[in-house]
Amino acid sequence: MMRAQTITEENSTADLTPSVKPSMPWRVAHVEALGNFRLQVRFLDGLEGIVDMDALVHSPDAGFFQVLAQPALFRQVHLVHGVVTWPGEIDLAPDAMYRHIQAEGTWLLR
Repeated sequence: MMRAQTITEENSTADLTPSVKPSMPWRVAHVEALGNFRLQVRFLDGLEGIVDMDALVHSPDAGFFQVLAQPALFRQVHLVHGVVTWPGEIDLAPDAMYRHIQAEGTWLLR
């Protein structure tokens, strides 16, 4: 007669798969809508600055950013995987934002 043998084994998959930690310094950790179509942002590495979108959203060449001239929609800013985003799949390139803020403290979009 064969007996079933119980083998207790630790879950080795967790040891093989490293935890996912966003390591790109240009990923945004916090965003807050300010007045006059500006954003306060803080990146994973602690760098902070302002994104000034006033000229862009009021420009005749704003394209899909033109809808953000509605203050209620602009205030709906949030983060998706470290990217500043609004409803309607509108987002900003975090790496470009990081470079400008690192160099000048502000990213002025026109």
